[in-house]
Amino acid sequence: MQADEAMAGEGAAPAAWAARPLILAAIGLAAGLCVHFILGNGYRITLSTIEAAALTGVTLAAGLTGFTLERRLWWASILFSLALALVGALVVAWNGTPEDWSVGEGWRMVSLLLAVAIAAPLFQAARDEGARRFPYPAVHDHAWTNVVLFGACCVFVAIVFALAWLLAMLFDLIKIDFLKELLQENWCWRSLIGLAFGAALGLLREHDFVVRLLQRVVALVLAVLAPVLAVGLLLFVLALPFTGLDALWEATSATTPILLFCVVGALILANAVIGNAPEQERRFPLLRYGAMGLGVVMLPLAILAAIATGLRIGQYGFTPERLWAIVFVGIACLWGAAYLVSLVLGRLDWSTRVRPLNLVLAFVVCGVALVLATPLVSFNAISTRDQLARLESGKVTPEQFDWRALAFDFGGPGRAALKKLQASANATIRARANEVAKAEGRWDIKDTSQDTKKRAEVVTNTRVLPKGNALPQGLSEAIAQGYDCIRDQKCSVLLASETEALLFKDNCFEAPKPTPTPSGKTQVPAPANQGCREGERFRLSDGKWQVAPATRPATVDELSTIAAGYAEGKVEIRTVPRRQAYVGGVPVGDPFE
Repeated sequence: MQADEAMAGEGAAPAAWAARPLILAAIGLAAGLCVHFILGNGYRITLSTIEAAALTGVTLAAGLTGFTLERRLWWASILFSLALALVGALVVAWNGTPEDWSVGEGWRMVSLLLAVAIAAPLFQAARDEGARRFPYPAVHDHAWTNVVLFGACCVFVAIVFALAWLLAMLFDLIKIDFLKELLQENWCWRSLIGLAFGAALGLLREHDFVVRLLQRVVALVLAVLAPVLAVGLLLFVLALPFTGLDALWEATSATTPILLFCVVGALILANAVIGNAPEQERRFPLLRYGAMGLGVVMLPLAILAAIATGLRIGQYGFTPERLWAIVFVGIACLWGAAYLVSLVLGRLDWSTRVRPLNLVLAFVVCGVALVLATPLVSFNAISTRDQLARLESGKVTPEQFDWRALAFDFGGPGRAALKKLQASANATIRARANEVAKAEGRWDIKDTSQDTKKRAEVVTNTRVLPKGNALPQGLSEAIAQGYDCIRDQKCSVLLASETEALLFKDNCFEAPKPTPTPSGKTQVPAPANQGCREGERFRLSDGKWQVAPATRPATVDELSTIAAGYAEGKVEIRTVPRRQAYVGGVPVGDPFE
């Protein structure tokens, strides 16, 4: 009860401002219309540099104004919002055309938004103080409030759209389709998003008690979950010495993100328990020790993520995604170390040490995120240099080299390197580079290393019938073009002739297992995979194995004859010889000519 009263009194809401909902609704509507004018009336995948910068600036200016605007010092909120919007637009313009960013460079925009999201509560706390001071309770309170407001406004926008479409469908029932057609117009739904979001933000900020109630509910729910996650993560860490780390390293592509999500979850839930001040800390022993358990486990999980990332880089070299992973792992290690040191030094009173460290780390992350949002550190260039060094040193062969990433994932540095490789002294590299340079899209480039791996899996997983025969190389290549006979799937290939073959998947021929019924009788169910018990047919044509069509398509002349015969009623049944695959003396699949 005392904690709730303290929270309600902490950073008491400014005096009501009845005009704020209308102001924020108007700002949201204007932002929606500006976004429409920038994007145009069509649906576009890529934007020009100016369009992307303008879109970023408009969105940040409207959003930050909505979250920070107060009647007192309203001009300071507007100047802060416009300044950060200008910085965001300049950062995006500095990065260049969005299509020149690599696949992993979407994280630049995430970094920019993260820096803005951290800067907003810092500004709000300093504005309330009237000086460049950042008291942790105020910063923490504004941060949680902004998160709750954003989530609530998104829900409100979804409800508005649901109601709008419900009314549109209702009127459409009586042939009044004006509202339905209006909602399908780009300018309408974009403006509606801005209007609904701004109006919801204004209304909620004028009813501060509702927001604080939501905030308390969210904090309480997260705090209750803290012991659950703590027990699970502690058991995971304690089990590692007994299970070994081999299984963890075998899944290196998924290990790092999973571990990082666990660290983020632990950080959020621990802070939900300790609150923004001693009077807000949850004192119930289960919750307190749960938060402490989360503080203990964060650093070990971050170290495991670091090792997993290092192993991945050692195997395959740098890519922008892996370099971003290094950044995230480094931040996780910093936070984990801060919490562990606070626990060792403070023990039960560890939260008094953690809170100021949270504020320091927030400044650090904000600065790092802003720098990484700019091209000052080019992960594309770093990755390109590393991958070229691996190729030129022979650490990877031209067949193993990731040409798709170089051509389409590494941005400008990757394309420049590809042009350089077109003049390579190595004939194999030069030929492959010239071939890749002609590709219009990433999927036009054949992944030779993956194809080789799939062919090897096909050969390993396939039984050839009649026994004693070998699988023709061209046939293994044709099978590898699909998704059969790879990984754990076993197959059989029947060589019907020198130019024909049938492919069967072993899991389609599993014998049904009898099961006892309640009456004591034995029931034999139908085969679970009965629908797939047919052989896929391959035919050798012009020296190349290809999947044969199920039936031979009729020629144009035959179609004309069929049409004439049908019109004359010449429809009859004939007995014809057929060829059919038999397994165990039972016909399987469709007959073929």
